[in-house]
Amino acid sequence: MRDFPSCFGENGVQVADSTSSGVSRSTAQNLVTCVYSCKLGGKSCLIIITWSKNLVGQCLSVEIDDWMNQCLCKFDIKPWLFAKRKGSKSFEINSIQVDTYWDLSLAKFGSGPEPLEGFYLAVVFNGEMVLLLGDMRKEAFKKTNATPGFYNAIFVSKKEHIFGKKLYGTKAQFWDNGQNHNLSIECDTVGTDDPFLAIRIDSKMVMQVKHLRWKFRGNQTILIDGLPVEVFWDVHNWLFGPSVGNAVFMFQTCSSAEKLWSSQPFFDSSALLSPCSQNFREFKLQGLGFSLILYAWKNE
Repeated sequence: MRDFPSCFGENGVQVADSTSSGVSRSTAQNLVTCVYSCKLGGKSCLIIITWSKNLVGQCLSVEIDDWMNQCLCKFDIKPWLFAKRKGSKSFEINSIQVDTYWDLSLAKFGSGPEPLEGFYLAVVFNGEMVLLLGDMRKEAFKKTNATPGFYNAIFVSKKEHIFGKKLYGTKAQFWDNGQNHNLSIECDTVGTDDPFLAIRIDSKMVMQVKHLRWKFRGNQTILIDGLPVEVFWDVHNWLFGPSVGNAVFMFQTCSSAEKLWSSQPFFDSSALLSPCSQNFREFKLQGLGFSLILYAWKNE
């Protein structure tokens, strides 16, 4: 949560440069961070799962923070380095035991760092399955002996680094149990005096920004699955920055958008989108939104 976009201007979005927050082109490769909100012992927490891949191998990081972004515990799993393809780890948070189990021994990967199938990652609190990722659900419940009840973890945000020359693609699911969409961003900034930006969902054009040199930062509302999604973009580095600079895109959903907007006629979107604000935490606690952050890097 610490290097999410943080500054939104009056006429658009100004996204913090990821290179200034410690992320460079070399370290950004194949990195995906997923954030889930949950309650542990009646207290709201964030479970942060980071999948990464480099020349040495795969790495999985599990971190639990409180809602003030204070780290309560964190550990790394490097299955391809140390053969820890399955295992478990227990730790205490405020004298309460939390157990984490994983099995990546049969995991299959694509081009990205996240496994596609053949795995599970489970977080168990007080005998209840708080978070369960992967398709090996039966194996996870058998190993953990957890109660197959209500999963109180809510998927609230995802941060991903994507790469391309003029076309950038990923898969995105904007709502719980929603459809998994193909999302593509097209922007050709070489050999043209008037570049444009195009965003497609499942090959359908949903947004186009012309005269991009004048509109290199901005925001626009689109519809996905019939629901509003606010798109923020900052392509300044692509047009005017260093050759290794990246653009940043954020897709912000709100499952109760109509209710939220009608109840707050002077609602400032920055209050919702800034992860450092109290409003952001309150909205997330109510399950009102999901944020997809994409750092788009140009391949040299």
